[in-house]
Amino acid sequence: MTPSTKSNPAPEQDPLEQFELPVQLVVHNDDVNTFDWVIQSLMEICGHSYEQAEQCAMIIHFKGKYAVKKGSHEDMNPMRIALVDRGINATIEEL
Repeated sequence: MTPSTKSNPAPEQDPLEQFELPVQLVVHNDDVNTFDWVIQSLMEICGHSYEQAEQCAMIIHFKGKYAVKKGSHEDMNPMRIALVDRGINATIEEL
């Protein structure tokens, strides 16, 4: 006869931890970066079309900041880091 093995039940996860709240990637205006550089960066990092990136750049310029992308923190943080590495001021804000 073999001893019975008792399996440990998986710890219960808090239902709220299963859902990550969406955040937005916000780019801030500055007097250093050119429109072309911001447009190129938004296309390469955020996957924007030229037209979308150009519109974002105009809004950033005239409004001072703009949420260029929304999603999970896990997806937005690498984009924020990549923009900051290019000298573009970007933050993540909760919705």
